[in-house]
Amino acid sequence: MTATILVVDDESNIVELNRMYLENAGYRVITARTGAEALTRIDNEHPDLVVLDLMLPGTDGWTVCREVRRKSRIPIIMLTARTEDIDRILGLELGADDYVTKPYNPRELVARVRAVLRRTHPSNESEEASNSLRIGNVTLDPARRTVLVNDEPVNLRTKEFDLLHYLMENPGIVLTRERLLSHVWGYDYAGETRTVDVHIAALRRELRNSDVTLETVWGLGYKLIGPPSDKEKQALASEEKSEAQTR
Repeated sequence: MTATILVVDDESNIVELNRMYLENAGYRVITARTGAEALTRIDNEHPDLVVLDLMLPGTDGWTVCREVRRKSRIPIIMLTARTEDIDRILGLELGADDYVTKPYNPRELVARVRAVLRRTHPSNESEEASNSLRIGNVTLDPARRTVLVNDEPVNLRTKEFDLLHYLMENPGIVLTRERLLSHVWGYDYAGETRTVDVHIAALRRELRNSDVTLETVWGLGYKLIGPPSDKEKQALASEEKSEAQTR
């Protein structure tokens, strides 16, 4: 099924350029020129992904993102002419899945749209279902894109889910920020590793009732640590008993 992309921008030339490249890539494209129009189109047409400019007249992109996230997990790629880290971080914290800084190559936008849709709309559910992961009391189902802690659902944003998925596929392994950016975001974010820190902090909040730990390895990156196995518990108990006997 062809994915529907909503392009939101008040600049006609940008809208038409994005439309041309996305339609040539096989997507159905709908458009909006204001934040209010975007919210209406999202409610009425339920697009698969939103390409959202921040600097819109009236209702700005941040407000649109906040409103969408109150009721939907539709992936959002933000377009911004701003280069300050704080603007990008704010967008990510509001729930954006990715961002592109103007000026940009439309081919890059198409690549990012593909990457986000690939992660949010698995193409082979039967294959994904067999790859469910469980570490301690955390269960992640890639096909349904659900996370359970103690069998209770945890509501993660798109990139938070993708990040946890990759961490759970590599438990106990130190993953550098650059490696996480490459595998989770799908391309090079050279010099922008703060993105990972923001999402790790959000994951820690969401998993506060779990028995897994997202450990910071200073100067390198992060690793996911699960609870000790029964064998490890027995070995630890034996070691503690031996130490007690030698005192």
